[in-house]
Amino acid sequence: MSPFVEENLHSLLSIHDPRLYFSKITQLAQAIGFEYCAYGARMPFPLSAPRTEMVNNYPAAWQQCYSEHQYITQDPTVAHGSRSMVPLVWSDELFADARELWEDARSYGLRNGWAQGCRDGNGVVGMMTVARSGEPITAVELGEKEPLLAYLTQVTHVGMSRFFLEHSSYGQEVKLTPRETEILRWTAEGKTSAEIGDILNIAERTVNFHVNSTLAKLNAANKTSAVVQAALRGLL
Repeated sequence: MSPFVEENLHSLLSIHDPRLYFSKITQLAQAIGFEYCAYGARMPFPLSAPRTEMVNNYPAAWQQCYSEHQYITQDPTVAHGSRSMVPLVWSDELFADARELWEDARSYGLRNGWAQGCRDGNGVVGMMTVARSGEPITAVELGEKEPLLAYLTQVTHVGMSRFFLEHSSYGQEVKLTPRETEILRWTAEGKTSAEIGDILNIAERTVNFHVNSTLAKLNAANKTSAVVQAALRGLL
């Protein structure tokens, strides 16, 4: 582990406020040579419309422009980050189908950048971006700094996604009993309460008792919702 990584990893672990955490991330990005950084995450819930969270230190005018033009719907870095963890460098070719976005970003000082997608076992999909108004990112610089940028991406994702989940009802820890888990797994296989009772040699009303307990713990409207939520949380 490099001295840079070791020193800053320890300092990040002691931060429990999301604003201070991202402020530290911003300082690290600047130390690597990028004046701007951004992190966005798509939460796994609610299933019908997954919540998106974003933090950045971009110029306020650019944030407003990006929002007003709904550039997130045509941003090629966002599309790439949602399906791949392979890092990419901003280029004319990358933004070939989003020329207005590219020109506007450059006019606000975001001229050169690097981005990488990330995901975790909680079902959170994120993306880290660093950018600057100065010189292009050369192949030599990329070779030297990409390990640090990959490290920065991971610590940002781990820390910020945790903060986002903690402030969401879906982020609260759920613990199912072994019996609740067993019954939910059979439910996922399409078994009815009566069939599960026969399989486990317990009464149907006992199965329903555990099912209702599981629904309450997951705040699920029905068994199908409970199965999906439990699967996304890694409980099955």
